[in-house]
Amino acid sequence: MSETEDPAVTLFREYLRIKTVQPDVNYDEAVEFLRRVAQDIGLEFTSFEVAPQKPICIMTWKGTDPSLKSIVLSSHIDVVPVFPEHWKVDPFSAEKIDGKIYARGAQDMKCVGIQYLEAVRRLKNNGEQCLRNIHLIFTSDEEIGSVPQSLFVKREEFRKLNVGFALDEGIANPGEEFKVFYGEKSFWWVKVTCSGNPGHGSQLIENTAAEKVQRVINKFLEFRKTEEDRLKSDESLSIGSVCTVNMTMLEGGIQYNVIPAELGIGFDIRIPPHVDMEKLEAQIAQWCKESGEGVTYEFVVRGNHQDLTSIDDSDPWWNAFRGTCQNLDLKIITSICPVGTDSRHTRKLGIPALGFSPMNNTPVLLHDHNEFLHEKIFLRGIEIYQQIIPALANVN
Repeated sequence: MSETEDPAVTLFREYLRIKTVQPDVNYDEAVEFLRRVAQDIGLEFTSFEVAPQKPICIMTWKGTDPSLKSIVLSSHIDVVPVFPEHWKVDPFSAEKIDGKIYARGAQDMKCVGIQYLEAVRRLKNNGEQCLRNIHLIFTSDEEIGSVPQSLFVKREEFRKLNVGFALDEGIANPGEEFKVFYGEKSFWWVKVTCSGNPGHGSQLIENTAAEKVQRVINKFLEFRKTEEDRLKSDESLSIGSVCTVNMTMLEGGIQYNVIPAELGIGFDIRIPPHVDMEKLEAQIAQWCKESGEGVTYEFVVRGNHQDLTSIDDSDPWWNAFRGTCQNLDLKIITSICPVGTDSRHTRKLGIPALGFSPMNNTPVLLHDHNEFLHEKIFLRGIEIYQQIIPALANVN
C-alpha cells in the first residue's frame, strides 16, 4: 500500500480481499468487517440471519424526523466464482496496477457498499444531518437468486425500517454517461426435456431425443436472432428493451455407444417489463409441441417482476435524484436493467428503487475475468453519493 493512498481506497481493498465467493459463502468475516466499519463511522449496526448462514446487515444513520419514510442504500456482500488461470493477478488480492484495482467484486458490487459508507462518513464528519433515517443494508446470496432478500422484505425487521425509497446497484458504462435503472427484466430459467427412442450407437434409430433437442434449440435460437436483429436495427433500444435467450445447460447420456432415452436443455431468458408473459409462455409451449412427442418444459425459475419506478417529472424522488445529477453535470441514461438485482423485491412492495453505480468511463467487467475499477472512478463515486444521499434523505 502506498503511503499516499486514500483511506477509502484502502478500506475498499480490504473488503475485496474477504472471500465471499459463491457457491458456499462463509459470511462471518464480512459481517465482522461491516460491524467494525459501522462502529468506526458511528452508525447503529444489527445483523441477523433470514435463513441458516444467510445474514442481513443493517446500519442506520438517524434523521431529525424518524417518522418520515426512510432511505435505503442497498448492496450485496457475495460475489460470483472466478477462474484464476484467466486473471493477471490473484482475484482476491485487490492488487492495484496503474490505479486500477483488480478483484472479484470491484464492480459487482463491493465498490458501491464502501462508497455508501464513505459518503456517509464524510457527511457526518462535516456535521450534516438529514431529515430521514438512512439505512445501509448489506444482503447475502444476491448472485444466486436473491432468496435472502425475498425473505427479508416479508419480515418485521424490514417493515420497521419504514422504507420510502431505495438505491441499489447499476452497471458500469464505457462512455461518459452514467446508467440509471428504473426497472429490470424478469428472468426465466427453463428446462426442456426431450424423450425419444433409445438404442445402440451404431444404428440410425428414428425419433431420438437428440433430434428433438435440435428442433428445440433451433426454435429458441431463432427467437434469439429476431430479438438481436431488432436491437441492432433500432438505435433507441438498449439491451434492457429486448428479450435475451441463451442456452446454458445440456444434460444427458450415459455412455458413447448408447443413444439416450432422454436429454435435457436449459435456457436463460431475460424479459423486459412490457412483454406479455402469458403469450411468451404459450410460444414456448408451442415450440415444444412442434418439436415432437415427449418434449416438455418446466420452470426452474419463473420471475414476474414488471414493476417500474417512476421517472416522471412530477415524482419527488426522481426530481431529487435527477436534479442532483444535473447539478453535478452528470449525464445519465435511464433504461431497464438487463440483469436481476435485489431491487425487484423492493419494487414488488410498491417501494420505488433506482439502480445506480457511479462508474462511467469504465469497461463492463462484472462476472468477467480481470474485473477492475480505477481508484479515481471509485473516489469520484463517493463524491457523487455525498450529494445524492442527502438530496434523497431531505425530500420533504
